[in-house]
Amino acid sequence: MTLAPEIKAFLEASAAAGLPQVWEAPVEVLRRNTQGRVALAGKIEPLATIENRFIPGPTCDLPIRIYRPATNSQRTIVYFHGGGWVLNFLDIYDASLSRLANQSNATIVSVNYQKAPEHPYPTPFDDCYSTLEWVISHKNDLALPSAIGVAGDSAGANLAAAVALKARDHQIELAFQFLIYPCLDRNFSTESYRANATGYGLSTQAMQWFWEQYLQGNAHDDDPYAAPQRAQSFAGLAPAIIITAQYDPLLSDGENYLAALKDAGVSATYQKFDGMIHGFFTNLAVTPTATTAIDWSAQEIIKLTQ
Repeated sequence: MTLAPEIKAFLEASAAAGLPQVWEAPVEVLRRNTQGRVALAGKIEPLATIENRFIPGPTCDLPIRIYRPATNSQRTIVYFHGGGWVLNFLDIYDASLSRLANQSNATIVSVNYQKAPEHPYPTPFDDCYSTLEWVISHKNDLALPSAIGVAGDSAGANLAAAVALKARDHQIELAFQFLIYPCLDRNFSTESYRANATGYGLSTQAMQWFWEQYLQGNAHDDDPYAAPQRAQSFAGLAPAIIITAQYDPLLSDGENYLAALKDAGVSATYQKFDGMIHGFFTNLAVTPTATTAIDWSAQEIIKLTQ
C-alpha cells in the first residue's frame, strides 16, 4: 500500500515547516520544537480522573500521570513514552492514553523518566523499572487492578521490552508487554532501516543519533536491558502485543522481535498498519488509523487479562 493520503499531507507540511533534523540543533531547541506535537495528538477523552504526582526514583523523584478510565478499571498499564530517549513529555500522550484507558478498561500509569544525553543508559531504564516496582508495591493503596502490563512506543517500547526482560529475570509476573513500533537493536542494516531510511519522518540517521545519545559509545550494545533483541533467551517473557508501521525504519525491529519471541514459545500478537509512518499511534488529529490501532490494541490487552 502507498502512503495514506493524510500521512503524505502531514509529511509535506512537516517538510515545509523547515525544522532542523535532530543532529542539526542543540537538544534544548529540539525539545522546544516538540511542544507542537500536543496539537497533533487530538482530544483528550473524558476519564474518571487524571492525577499527577511524584514518586521516588533511583536518583530523583519522577513525575507520573495516572489515567483512570470512565468505566470500572480491570487492569493496569505502566506506560513509557517515546522520543528517542531524548525528547517528548507526558502531555503529548494524553489523547492516545485516555482513549486506550477507556477502550481497555485499564488504569494507565505513565512516567516522565529522565532523558539522555544528560542522563544516558541505564538511567532511563532504571527509572522505568523502578516505576513498575512502585506500581506493584502501591497497587493496593491506589486501588490498582493486579493484572499489570508494561507498554511503550518507540524508545518507550525499547524500555518496556527491557523492563519485561528484567521482570522475568527477577520472577515478577507481568500480564503482557505492549510494544508500539519498538526499537530493539542497534543494527542499522535491517531491511526497513535500508528501505525506509529517508522520506518518512523518522530517518535511519536520526535513529543512529538517538542511539548514540542513549548509549554514548558501544559498551552497552550487547546489554539486553539496552538492546532487548540481544537477550540470550526470550523464554518465559510476558505475552506480547506488537504494532508496526509500514513506512518506518523500525519495522524490521518489531518483526525480528516477534520472531524471537515466537521461537522461544512466547505468545505474541502482531499487527502492521499499512500506509502508516513512525509515530502515527499518538497522532489522533492526523490520521484515523491512530484510533483504529488504539482500539485494536485495547481488545488484545483485554484478551490477555480476562
